[in-house]
Amino acid sequence: MKYNFPITKNPDPKAKPDPETLRFGTDFTDHMFIMDYEDGKGWHDGRIVPYGPLSLDPAAVCFHYAQEMFEGLKAYKTPAGKIQLFRPDMNAKRTNRTNDRLCIPQIDEELYVDAIKALVKVDADWIPQKEGTSLYIRPFIIADEPFLGVRRSRHYKFIIILSPVGPYYEGGLTPTKIYVEDKYVRATDGGTGEAKCGGNYAASLKAQEEAHEKGYEQILWLDGVERKYVEEIGTSNAFFVIGDEIVTAPLDGTILPGITRDSVIALLRKKGMNIVERRLTIDEVVDAYKKGNFKEMFASGTAAVISPVGELCYKGETMVINGGGIGPIAQELYDTLYGIQTGTIEDDMGWTVEVE
Repeated sequence: MKYNFPITKNPDPKAKPDPETLRFGTDFTDHMFIMDYEDGKGWHDGRIVPYGPLSLDPAAVCFHYAQEMFEGLKAYKTPAGKIQLFRPDMNAKRTNRTNDRLCIPQIDEELYVDAIKALVKVDADWIPQKEGTSLYIRPFIIADEPFLGVRRSRHYKFIIILSPVGPYYEGGLTPTKIYVEDKYVRATDGGTGEAKCGGNYAASLKAQEEAHEKGYEQILWLDGVERKYVEEIGTSNAFFVIGDEIVTAPLDGTILPGITRDSVIALLRKKGMNIVERRLTIDEVVDAYKKGNFKEMFASGTAAVISPVGELCYKGETMVINGGGIGPIAQELYDTLYGIQTGTIEDDMGWTVEVE
């Protein structure tokens, strides 16, 4: 690694959770990474310290004007005991794209990846090895200047925390039920839809809560102007297998440029499959279902990797997809991606990065 960081070891390490009962995002490791930013000085004093509460001024900009961003990726242990990350350079690049949109200072991408590697190496014994588990990595940046005024902050903290996790959905690869949201709006052209920031998710909670009350795990967003084009699922990008096409929404500024999405598209193209990035109306989806051409639907994202969809509800009409079971394309994609990530399949795409 080009960058090295001082380490303060946790004097009171925690007991590690049982890998058999791991949930998503509830347990955290013994250490975290922190680096500060100050106008005129830049990013400085990166260090690894014991995991614990932060001390922030009540007037910190992140609390009042939501100037913050976050990322997510995972670390895995291979059968040979090596530790590897999946495409961390893409997370670094996406961080800087989000930073640009939110007026957060750019961060050196090599430093970003080295900070992740250093922290994962310190807490390597927290990486679970049970099937379907991993070490989730959450880098984030918050504006911590105490100031009650609408302008960009002059001070920031870049922080990384780690969490050993089980499957994002309790059912693992059990197909999910998705509700098509046509009342609330997540993003529109010119907004922050393509940025990975907390405000996007806070704005989605109302719709998600209402969908849960109706018995659905997640929502499928429609475009914010005409409410007719399918965009993305609450925590992931959506793919539709209609006829001989695999269709996903284009990156037009309103959806997140998912790293798993990019990986799925690359794998499908490598296999010679007809993957198309185009605008797709919900009416076209319904019509394909009625004609028997809607063969499969799945979502892609860091948390779940591949999540098959077994049921889609729109305006009170329920579409049961592929008999409610996982489709062959989703299954093959999951097996390939998870195999590359965990080292059980050779990485001929050059996506994995070893932590040494």
